[in-house]
Amino acid sequence: MDLLRSLPLGLYLEQPITWLHSLDARVKLIWLLSFLLAPLLGNIPCRIALVGLLIFLTFTALIPMRVWRQQMGWLLIFSIMVFFITAIAPDGLAIEHQRRLPASEITFVTTAPTQPTTATRQPWYDPFGWFTNSEAKQPKDGTDATKKTDKNQELSSEIDLPQPTDYRYVIFDRGPVKITRRSLDLGIRVSTLLFTLIYSTNLYLLTTAPEEITAGLEDLMSPLQRFKLPVTEITLTLTLSLRFIPLVLEEVQNLIRAVSTRAINWKKLGWRRSVKVWLTVVERLLENLLLRASQIANSMQVRGFTSPNEHRVQWHQLRLKRVDWLAVAGLFLLWGLRLTWGWQA
Repeated sequence: MDLLRSLPLGLYLEQPITWLHSLDARVKLIWLLSFLLAPLLGNIPCRIALVGLLIFLTFTALIPMRVWRQQMGWLLIFSIMVFFITAIAPDGLAIEHQRRLPASEITFVTTAPTQPTTATRQPWYDPFGWFTNSEAKQPKDGTDATKKTDKNQELSSEIDLPQPTDYRYVIFDRGPVKITRRSLDLGIRVSTLLFTLIYSTNLYLLTTAPEEITAGLEDLMSPLQRFKLPVTEITLTLTLSLRFIPLVLEEVQNLIRAVSTRAINWKKLGWRRSVKVWLTVVERLLENLLLRASQIANSMQVRGFTSPNEHRVQWHQLRLKRVDWLAVAGLFLLWGLRLTWGWQA
């Protein structure tokens, strides 16, 4: 089962038992939903605070470094890469940034407005102006016109308008790298959202057993039984699916080992024969999974299982302890701060 132990996400940590393990599954599920909903319409300090809170919970729970280094370390590197890529990417605003008006309008030299030129009609014998003299198109006093244009260019280049505040939309502009306030804001939002959504779910699965998850979901969904929804069947399906995932990974690992031990020379096979080999492996994998599923179904029928309501097995007793009530109080504090100062401006 080396493949199961090497997976960086979705593992359950059995040892050591931390204070996150002792929390009730329902309380942790509500905290998970809060981490998933709090970033919506939240400002940047709120999103960064959620990331810091997740890291703080990881360190206070005394989770071993070998666990959080694989799970939180790679996710932090990925989020930082997403932040830098989004920050240097174009912000999507197709506008030109111009300076404001000068502080003293008296010293501002303006050029005389140019009069609009009236369109001249071409003669009837040359409607397209092909045979007219090119010199006639130029103004009579060409030297004065060139002097005026040169003077206007010199005045426009000498004007340096002072800014009333230190605000700059373009934060960094060197060569091909250009960082604006919008791109920086977007990079922080995307990176923090990815880290919060993925790591909060991973931390919940890391400290909660599959049986506790299904028991907590069944208890929270129990009011839906009034609407004749099969809550028990849904939780049973979820329990079987969570139990079936390690079997799938085990079959994949066995097939990969079986292919690697045969020392197949893939270069000599070519891409067509290689595709045929992998299709055979996938077909074998599906056959093994269906065989495992039929074995589970037969074992349930042999034990006389007819319906989940008649054969309920309670693995965990859901009781709220003092630590759970403290977690609920912290949840109210979190949402109070979020609804007071965490709205997006």
